[in-house]
Parts: sequence; C-alpha cells; structure tokens
Amino acid sequence: MKIRYFPETDTLHIALTDRDSSCSEAINDNLIVDFDDQGKPVGLTLEHYSQISDNRSIETLLPVAPLLQPALS
Repeated sequence: MKIRYFPETDTLHIALTDRDSSCSEAINDNLIVDFDDQGKPVGLTLEHYSQISDNRSIETLLPVAPLLQPALS
C-alpha cells in the first residue's frame, strides 16, 4: 500500500495494490475509487483532502509480525 499527498491539488491517493486501474468511479465530489479489469478496488483518491480531514498527519496501523517474516527461498 502506498499513500501519497499532492499539495498542488490537495489530493490524497491510496494505492491498495500495484495492479493497474482500468476504470474509476466517483462516489461523491471528494471520493474516487479505482478498479482493476476484474472489478476489484486498487486505489482510492480523496479530493480536497485538507478540507475534509481534521488531522494534518497520517497514522498507519499495520500488523508488525507479517512484515518481519523472512522471505521464502
């Protein structure tokens, strides 16, 4: 997962996977969901992020254990 903020457009994009988006659906004026060619969500775009967020920081809460497992040989 990758989270990027673009200050010039006040947009926050969350890439859920590395798969390419084949279409997007605007849920409302602030939220766009990107889908792959199988209809699975691959990304979220939040427009006007500073206007809809109460917080200037982004906190991530990811499980630590899976991240620390050794790679399979």
